[in-house]
Amino acid sequence: MKTTAAIIIALLVLLGVNSFYTVQDGQTVLVTQFGKILRADKQPGLHAKLPLSQQALVLDNRILAYDGAPERYATSDKQSINVDYYVKWRIDNAADYYRATGGDELQAGQRLSPIVSNTLRDIVNTHTLQQLVGGGQNDLTANAIQQSNAQAQKTLGVSIVDVRITGIEFPDDIKTAVYKRMQTERQQQAATIRADGKQQAEAIKADADSQAQIIRANGESDAERVKGEGDAQVAQIYAQAASQDPDFFDFYRSLEAYKQAFGDGRGTIILKPDSEFLRYFGNPSPAPAGRR
Repeated sequence: MKTTAAIIIALLVLLGVNSFYTVQDGQTVLVTQFGKILRADKQPGLHAKLPLSQQALVLDNRILAYDGAPERYATSDKQSINVDYYVKWRIDNAADYYRATGGDELQAGQRLSPIVSNTLRDIVNTHTLQQLVGGGQNDLTANAIQQSNAQAQKTLGVSIVDVRITGIEFPDDIKTAVYKRMQTERQQQAATIRADGKQQAEAIKADADSQAQIIRANGESDAERVKGEGDAQVAQIYAQAASQDPDFFDFYRSLEAYKQAFGDGRGTIILKPDSEFLRYFGNPSPAPAGRR
């Protein structure tokens, strides 16, 4: 009896647990019965279903990604290239998605890949190799999204959010041309940067030279002003000294004249013995008025 009761309790618990399911934010839960879709719940929270006979399949509504296998395509000018790409997609119609893939994300990616691949092939066939090299990859992906999205929604119930080209392998001769073009572009960029740097350096140098000239002119002006003030003070001091003691001032001026005349020891001056210039070499008394 105890074993039977325990089995009954376990069955009741199992039935109770199987009667509820939870919907998380960003999910859609399909409730199916014997493979038939009964409803699709997107409202987050706890929901109920019939135990055992009804199943809850959780689907992810977020953006999903699938890496496609590298494919070899031919351009309109019969050049062969290898293209690597990946696809970003999300579930658009949960019921159609379930019927097409059984809710298997991997199977959905595998069925989505040929749709995108065939679209890329058709687009590449309409472009020359030079167009792809010259920047036609943006047009390639934009057209691939637009053209493959309609088929993906119709057959798989999913929307293609983005198609990205991760790499294009060109023939060897084209690789050389591409590398040379890239090298030329980098050299042009470097030359532009150097020219801009040189122009900025010249502008900075010119500004510095201008400021230096201004500072130098201001310094010379200040020096002349200070020198003039000094000369004026010297003249004033000389005038004051001359007015206080004219004889001493005459003596001082004579000494300055002797210093200028005989300072280097090599000067020769021819004068009369009674010259006023030599009066302090003999009697320093003032000279007669007629000989000053």
